[in-house]
Amino acid sequence: MPAGTLYRGREGMWSWVAHRVTGVLIFFFLFVHVLDTALVRVSPEAYDKVVATYKTPIVALLEYGLVAAILFHALNGLRVIAVDFWVKGSRYQKQMLWTVVALWVVLMLGALYPVVGHAARELFGS
Repeated sequence: MPAGTLYRGREGMWSWVAHRVTGVLIFFFLFVHVLDTALVRVSPEAYDKVVATYKTPIVALLEYGLVAAILFHALNGLRVIAVDFWVKGSRYQKQMLWTVVALWVVLMLGALYPVVGHAARELFGS
């Protein structure tokens, strides 16, 4: 590849990618959620079976991933709003991104036990 033709993304590009990926993941979750909720009208027994699978430890880990995606998407969305509507937003976009990441990590650590605690109790007992 010739010199100077490879784009080496910085924080802004990676936050853009992460924002799109988390948005798509949230969309697919909502799509599946609407489908499984609609299942109750078709067959309440099938709905009960589907809901029973949601109580497994693997799904608890997926729920933690969902919380991570929603939280990052929301916090980064607020950062994007600040960059767009604050006069000095573009000047401080990198600092705001690292603030979002730090806040996201702290909140995800706080959500670890409540969300994944069920999975740990299922796997290892009370």
